[in-house]
Amino acid sequence: MIDLSHLNQFTPQGLPVALGFVVGFILSLTGAGGAILSVPLLVFGMGLTVNQAGPIGLLAVSISAGIGSILGLKEKILRYKAAGLMASFGLILSPIGLWLAHQLPNQPLLTIFSIVLFYTSSRMMYQSYCEAKGIVQSHSKVVPCHLNKSIGKLIWTVPCARSLALAGSMAGFFSGLLGVGGGFIIVPSLKKVTDLPALSIVATSLGVLTIVSFGGVINATVAGLMIWTIAIPFATGSLLGLMLGRATAKKLSGPTIQIIFAVFSFGVAIMMGFKAIL
Repeated sequence: MIDLSHLNQFTPQGLPVALGFVVGFILSLTGAGGAILSVPLLVFGMGLTVNQAGPIGLLAVSISAGIGSILGLKEKILRYKAAGLMASFGLILSPIGLWLAHQLPNQPLLTIFSIVLFYTSSRMMYQSYCEAKGIVQSHSKVVPCHLNKSIGKLIWTVPCARSLALAGSMAGFFSGLLGVGGGFIIVPSLKKVTDLPALSIVATSLGVLTIVSFGGVINATVAGLMIWTIAIPFATGSLLGLMLGRATAKKLSGPTIQIIFAVFSFGVAIMMGFKAIL
């Protein structure tokens, strides 16, 4: 039985929907990166602990990433074999992360999450700045996973499979531990070990997030750790925000929006750090 006695009994019933809407709307502007804000919003807005907010965040991630994955498949830019391999190893490590999350007190989990969010926002801020200034980052290094441009598929080798499996395992572990999709691991890993174009990297990452996050939702449900009274309205709000934000995204998307999101995430990371200390 999940202890909810610490929650505010006067919390408006529509608050989970509103918080989910914010996450979905940010997702429509920034892509998969916005999902990492699910847990902080639930922690500060609903008074949940990190291990309670994590499974709820994963439900929202699985829905939003699933929509992106379907679009990627239709456009034939999602490398489904790579996504399947990474997700398979992610599903193995995700239950371990979920178990560990419920063994650790809330304070160290808040600290870990603030560090992860700090790293993610800093990296996004730097990449957005480079894009805004037209700074081209070098990609001339040798990678283990090469794209066969004649057929648009990866050339499979042992080093390639090993690199993708490792990245998927780490993403799965943090997915279970913190309730994040793991995109902050998957996207940089795909950039590092493959020569896939940017759109294909994002689509493939969404495919991994869909499977790993949904697996985390199932694990949390079986373990009795999912608070469905909050999860369903939160996920509904996230879907509404994602759908209604698509038109706005066409007008506002770009490096500037990414920088604004990165600065906002940076601020949230600092707030979570202070909450962990206090």
